Amino acid sequence: MARYEIHGGKPLNGTVTISGAKNAAVAILPAALLVSGKCRIENVPNISDVRILMSILDRMGAKIVSPERNVVEIDCSEVQCTEPDADLVKKMRASYYLMGALLGRFGKAHVALPGGCNFASRPIDQHIKGFEALGAAVDETEEYVALEPGEDGLHGQRICLDMASVGATVNIMLAACLIPGQTIIETAAKEPHIVDLANFLNTMGARISGAGTDTIKIRGVNSLQGGTYAIIPDQIEAGTYMAAVTAAGGNVLVQNVIPKHMDCITSKLAEMGAKVINYDDSIRIIRNGPLRKAVVKTRPYPGFPTDMQAQVCVCMALANGVSRLTESVYETRFFGYCTELESMGASIKINGKTAMVTGVEGLHGATVCAHDLRAGAALVIAGLAAEGVTYVEHIHFIERGYEHLVRKMTALGADIRRIED
Repeated sequence: MARYEIHGGKPLNGTVTISGAKNAAVAILPAALLVSGKCRIENVPNISDVRILMSILDRMGAKIVSPERNVVEIDCSEVQCTEPDADLVKKMRASYYLMGALLGRFGKAHVALPGGCNFASRPIDQHIKGFEALGAAVDETEEYVALEPGEDGLHGQRICLDMASVGATVNIMLAACLIPGQTIIETAAKEPHIVDLANFLNTMGARISGAGTDTIKIRGVNSLQGGTYAIIPDQIEAGTYMAAVTAAGGNVLVQNVIPKHMDCITSKLAEMGAKVINYDDSIRIIRNGPLRKAVVKTRPYPGFPTDMQAQVCVCMALANGVSRLTESVYETRFFGYCTELESMGASIKINGKTAMVTGVEGLHGATVCAHDLRAGAALVIAGLAAEGVTYVEHIHFIERGYEHLVRKMTALGADIRRIED
């Protein structure tokens, strides 16, 4: 089994280039099913979730080539399959976007329920609500979701989500692009990858407006044509490297970012004592002094992202005073990684949705286990900041979302390697 071996206590210095956004890529790749023609998608991250999605599409009949690094050309014109490989679907959470894409393309779908990180109960009730509002008949079991046109067929509709669900917003957008009439999504999610998906679809000929606000309008079109599109940089990958510098110290230029997307993260790291300098498409982060306590509450974008909760917790564990970290999106996300951090010397007390983190003078190496993608990234950060040797196990979770993590960290001066036992 593979794991990371980290010899910590070394500051990070140099330059790191951020990959394409995982959360955008796993929505845009299924969206290629809606396109009649070849999609050239650039800045595609080479991560396991993307490789699984491409395997799913390949088995469905898509023609996929990669003419150069981080570029994928997909032609789904000849795809007829509406039931993707269940074993592959179960390996990742975002495979549920196949539901919306297949419903929009064929008017029906039979998709196994997804897998991925199991840090919280994440029902798809809002997705189902959206599909039903669009006129689909839904048969949901413990194993799969089957979608068929209802008695009145598929049609545009006004849909008010009960919460700003990213997954439901994406799935409804995918389903609505090719069905008649206008669909309006109220209480829509506003994350950057929602905007990126809308921009991709519009580039292919869709008529979507309002992405990035809480009301998105989609007017159905007859078809989408091929084109070229580049995925945005990964906000969370950038935030992870910035948190690593904040925890371990150093001076790093983070390249290929959209600074505006990072405001919700950089403002908190600056509050804790890091120095942040924004440029046009890069950010420099410097930390060479003590860290200060902070109060953080996760919220939907533009608030502090839940996907950065674990990483900032490591910074809090090394800050002076008592920090408060409140999780308002996935209530059980603390469980698992906080215990691992405590084995490294962190002091964390959890009360419901809030963790009180008392700063300690330093962390020490230990053998720890990644329970999900972002928790695993946090343990890597802790290992970089800790004295001694840390072994991070179950790294398949981490490799779902971080491209060339070891190579990039090593280039910054980290002593980290991937070993096979």
